[in-house]
Amino acid sequence: MDITLSQLNKAKVELYAGNPVIKHFGLSTVAADPSVLTPELTPDGKWRLYAHSLQGVYEFISDDGVEFRRVRRLAARAMRPDIKRAGEYYYLFFERVQPLLARAAAFSGRGWKSEIYVMRSRDLAEFSPPYKVLGADNAYESAVDGRGYSLSNPFLMQDGGRYYLYYSCGLTYLPDCKFSEPTYIFRAESEFPDRDFVKSSAPVIAPDENSELFNMCAGCLKVYKLKDGYAGIQNGIYLGGGATHSAIQLLSSSDGVKFEFERTLISPSGSGWMGSYVYASCLAQSGKEVRIYFNARDIADPLRGREGIGMGKLVFPV
Repeated sequence: MDITLSQLNKAKVELYAGNPVIKHFGLSTVAADPSVLTPELTPDGKWRLYAHSLQGVYEFISDDGVEFRRVRRLAARAMRPDIKRAGEYYYLFFERVQPLLARAAAFSGRGWKSEIYVMRSRDLAEFSPPYKVLGADNAYESAVDGRGYSLSNPFLMQDGGRYYLYYSCGLTYLPDCKFSEPTYIFRAESEFPDRDFVKSSAPVIAPDENSELFNMCAGCLKVYKLKDGYAGIQNGIYLGGGATHSAIQLLSSSDGVKFEFERTLISPSGSGWMGSYVYASCLAQSGKEVRIYFNARDIADPLRGREGIGMGKLVFPV
């Protein structure tokens, strides 16, 4: 991104007054985990947003990045997408989950099984069948109770001719939500964007009982190369006031491996559509404008809670 860490650290997040820009739809209670392509990166010069509902990963198109039209479902058994262009292809990464009945039985995280898959496309019109990028093969990826495993929240970054795939893994059960969230964040490296990744031997970020912002789960991490280092946008899961919450925070790094906390970017509002949790986010730079897209949840209750996708602009001091 064509900004410095100092600029990003001083920027103010102004949330769009009409949030959420995408509400839950159909039979799903959630619209979540946005990944965005700006007009500079798309064949038709339009904004494209990829997100998931309980029925899979969907594509949305917009002229202005605010008013989105749902176009189609691209993948069933899929959630937490990440779309990137590398070379002649676009790569749509996602967490591939179990079939619906098995997933419903494992909704609490006990017996949940998921791994990271990708589909590729030359033109964003036709995509390849999904194929596996990372599978489960170590203890970090297992649920805390030992039943089930998860690799999720893929995020691809290209840097110096190498590809780095940041991803979440493991499962920690949240009693008030009655579902699980990712425990750790890892990084894998390859010379290719979609295969032959070698996982790091230890987490990049692990839960810290002394942290106010990720004392239960590391959540997810998106990493951006800046002019003078790397920025991490993380949403950890934390326990505070007898309930779990999530906030979006800015991290900094000199090497893309070791991260330091800088500040909180977006906190739960205490009421309304983002009352309890603000979750996975992505930055999108179009020209000199930088936006942050994110999803949020109103309440923890697994039956009554709803999630939608919001947007904010980063306002840089003159």
